[in-house]
Amino acid sequence: MISEGSFVLCASGDLVKVYSTRTEEWLHSLQGHTNQVTGIALNPANHLQVYSCSADGTVKLWDFIDGILIKVQLVYKCMKLCVSAWPECFQLVAVHLPKSAEQEVEAKEMSVVSSHISSNPSCTAFGRGGEYIAFARRLQLNVYFFRKQKTCSFSLKATDKKGAQNAFTCITCHPTDDCIATGHEDGKIRLWRNFIHKKEYTYSTQHWHHNAVNTLCFTPEGTHLLSGGIESVLVQWQYGAGNRKEFLPRLGGSILHISASSDGQLFCTSHSDNKITVIESSFKVCGVLQGLVKDAVLTDLMIDPRSKALVLNGKPGHLQFYSLLRDKHLYNLDIVQQEYIYEAGLDQFEVAKAAFDIKGSWLATVEERGQKSSDLEFFLKLWAFDERTQSFVLNTTITAAHTDRIISMCFSSSEETTMLVTIAEDGQFKAWCQGADADTQQNQNFWSCDFVGSYHNLKPTNCSFSADSSLLAVSFQEVITIWSPETWEMLTTLCQPPGIIRDLCFGRLSCSKYLLGTTTRNLLCCWNLLTCALEWSSSVEVSKLQPDPLSENVAAFSYQSKHTDLFVFKPSEPRPLFTNKNVCSEKVHRAVFVPREELLNNCDESSQWLNRSQLYFLTQNMLVIDDSVAVTPFYLLLGKHRQQQQKLNTQSHPALLHTPAHVLPAASVLCSMFVNSLLISNTGVQEEMDSEKEEEDSEEEMEACDSQQELRVQGSVDEVMLKLSKAQERELKRVRKTDFSWMADLIDSKP
Repeated sequence: MISEGSFVLCASGDLVKVYSTRTEEWLHSLQGHTNQVTGIALNPANHLQVYSCSADGTVKLWDFIDGILIKVQLVYKCMKLCVSAWPECFQLVAVHLPKSAEQEVEAKEMSVVSSHISSNPSCTAFGRGGEYIAFARRLQLNVYFFRKQKTCSFSLKATDKKGAQNAFTCITCHPTDDCIATGHEDGKIRLWRNFIHKKEYTYSTQHWHHNAVNTLCFTPEGTHLLSGGIESVLVQWQYGAGNRKEFLPRLGGSILHISASSDGQLFCTSHSDNKITVIESSFKVCGVLQGLVKDAVLTDLMIDPRSKALVLNGKPGHLQFYSLLRDKHLYNLDIVQQEYIYEAGLDQFEVAKAAFDIKGSWLATVEERGQKSSDLEFFLKLWAFDERTQSFVLNTTITAAHTDRIISMCFSSSEETTMLVTIAEDGQFKAWCQGADADTQQNQNFWSCDFVGSYHNLKPTNCSFSADSSLLAVSFQEVITIWSPETWEMLTTLCQPPGIIRDLCFGRLSCSKYLLGTTTRNLLCCWNLLTCALEWSSSVEVSKLQPDPLSENVAAFSYQSKHTDLFVFKPSEPRPLFTNKNVCSEKVHRAVFVPREELLNNCDESSQWLNRSQLYFLTQNMLVIDDSVAVTPFYLLLGKHRQQQQKLNTQSHPALLHTPAHVLPAASVLCSMFVNSLLISNTGVQEEMDSEKEEEDSEEEMEACDSQQELRVQGSVDEVMLKLSKAQERELKRVRKTDFSWMADLIDSKP
């Protein structure tokens, strides 16, 4: 959404993020929802305000310039009814937002417009300033007129004469004319007119998209219609001029949504690769807001040792470098170096594996295409970091690294020598080093194979270097082999307990003598390499084992009973340091420890394992919706406590610190108020002293009466036990609290 051509607002998880169209920088976020934000819309009466609705059952009104929450409308009961009663059907409900001076108001006045609408928000749109609302589901278009409280319905056949699919995919309404534009699965656009009179309606057809139309949008003046789809081409149709149109191609991923600024000078397109493109009315791209690309993640989650950026699959054929600290996309590295064709079902090269060396000077990648072994094509590439361009440049391409698919690879941990090891389904592991020219015998800056190893024709499953690179562990089915990279001598084998080895990693720092492995028999095993014996094992199904490079800690994710548990432990001690049950509802496939820029000192004992690094993980569906998990592709481990932390911050920090300066009273007023709040009134002190004196007099009188009563009861003064009065006890307490440390100083100062 674009506001006045200066700001872009977009929903992001439970936040609404505000960006500048001029600088492309993130300005701030509107925080307050406790669940995913499902929609945003500018306030028609004030374009400096925006409404946001969320799955938490609230509609909030914001001043998005200053980030101030103005009002909260509670509509939870309606949303609860829609979700729980009809899980596969959605209701269109008209909610009256009451006018009230209170910030939090419950919206009770609601009416159901339709009980069967599409779950796709793009299939619902207002027309002519809110006189009617159009909504479509499957093959039926409906128009509801608010004044008449009447619905007109129009149906299409499933297929036309040519077999095209006519199902509705999106809707938009002309701002001034009675015209509804609808997009369809076959790529056609229909313009509906005269729908006020059901029997006299007409529609015309326009066609360019070869696949489904994802989104439609009229410009504010209504002179043009914008459309987009999987082709990643923005099409501008001239309204009332038939098929006259303009194109803006190669915008990135599929276009999912289009919006226009209120003055019509800027357009925005959102894309399937989590990108927003800002476009001038002259059809020229003037800005790009790139988030973390949401695509199939085939590589591990990696941290670039140089930039500390998160690295993983980006747009097709690329690796993306994303700054977690700044929450900003840095750049894409083109690995495949081929033009990607956006066509469903087309087999194209993808980045399947990637790894950095310890210094970040080298990057190894594997790109492949073809699901079957007979059709498999793959390349192993080595990239060198270029100091001049501050990016990676292709150094070596190996076309026949193995005879079958590469399963895993890793660099040596030593900073002195750089070595890459790859394992493949052909039953071999290979060591790659920078080679020497065969003619000149001089060291060259290219890579070649240094060693080929195997074990009894078994297929390897994983590999890992020790912290000092003196040992290489390669697992073959149920057997772990230990090799010396210097002599390529196999030193020993570890073959208990049974089960095919999946994850494999060495301990760090003081735990470097241990080797950890997980098996398909749901066992987590730890071997002591000094004794070559099994140190301990635990019966637990581990879906991902992730060591922290800056400490001895290892994170293990265990999936069972439709939820994932997290255990953090040290290899030297099988008892977990930290346990988090039900950390998410899906299986964790990728995880990474991200080093902190500053050591976190002020953390409780249960979180001390996070003082050097933060733990991020990724699930299969990427976007996890769960009460205990952030609604983002990644879940920062401590992020689940953000709501409680926000409440604590609100209680401990006055509203003064969260209010923009230009809406506060003058500094002189605030200063005088603050100073007066610190002063103690003399009248108050005098009243307190008088009250205390009256209390002492009253206590003395009561004490005297109590003493006489005791004498009468006991019959003799000698039989009464001596005890202090309340006034005497109070005086004794005052004496005890008196600071006599000055006397000690006097005594110590004597010669």
